[in-house]
Amino acid sequence: MADGDEGTPAPDGLLRRLLPTGILGLATLVFFMGLAAAFTGAVLYAYYEARLDRQEGQLNAFIATYESVFDEARAELQAEGEAARASIDEQLNELAQFAAGGETLTSLAGGAEPSVWFVETLDETGGPSVGSAFVVFSDPDESFLLTSYTTIRAATAQPAPAITLVKRDQRLEASLLTWDEAADLALVSIPIGGLAPLSFIEDPAAVQVGDRIFAVSGLGATGVSIAQGVVADAAGNAITHDVGIGAALQGGPLVDSDGRVVAVASRHFNPSGAFDPLASFFAPPVRRACELVLQCPDGNAPSSG
Repeated sequence: MADGDEGTPAPDGLLRRLLPTGILGLATLVFFMGLAAAFTGAVLYAYYEARLDRQEGQLNAFIATYESVFDEARAELQAEGEAARASIDEQLNELAQFAAGGETLTSLAGGAEPSVWFVETLDETGGPSVGSAFVVFSDPDESFLLTSYTTIRAATAQPAPAITLVKRDQRLEASLLTWDEAADLALVSIPIGGLAPLSFIEDPAAVQVGDRIFAVSGLGATGVSIAQGVVADAAGNAITHDVGIGAALQGGPLVDSDGRVVAVASRHFNPSGAFDPLASFFAPPVRRACELVLQCPDGNAPSSG
């Protein structure tokens, strides 16, 4: 060893000085090492617990937020579902205005059946002329019915053919009372009283474009037959519609969804003269009959005057 290095201890000597060599010293060292390990473990455990608590808090916050979002989404879906159902119901109601179901048609036919009769007579050439008629008022001895002038036109001249009204097995000869050729309206009576009249619509202005309308004939297996369509135009002197009016329907009532008479079915009524009446069907409003062939005081039940 050099002279200058005499005061510097060797590394191995330094280690022997720092580390205890006796049993007591070693036990003390191990004890403190255990304390250090325990402290380190406690610190790590506390750190782990803190992170775990933080993660649990974040998870709970996420769950709470998710439940809130889920509840909002569920409420929104329910609201959208209810709105969709309401929209569907509204559209179905609008559709129902254009296509009456069997129950509606059966109800209308049943209500009109006692009042609508089938008309049989002859035309000017001696050929058959047919149509329908409906009761507008009745007294104890006789009943009065509106029909189409076209059907009974030959009976307006002499010698006049007989006019027969038919209801199932019942056949009654009718008397022609009055008529209006331009409006295609005629009033006849039959010698039987107490028949139920059909009611007229109270406010003709209530008839609107797009309303359902039904033509009733006195010919059918149940005593009547019925066809439906839609009002295309409504004016004071004419109602335009798309119900196909055959010979058996002319003179019969055109009723609304409540069974009230709106107009009289016609194949030849043409107020403007500019259209083929069989290409676009026109009907005289029933209130026109009050001006031409009936008396309807204050808009109430008509009479023959």
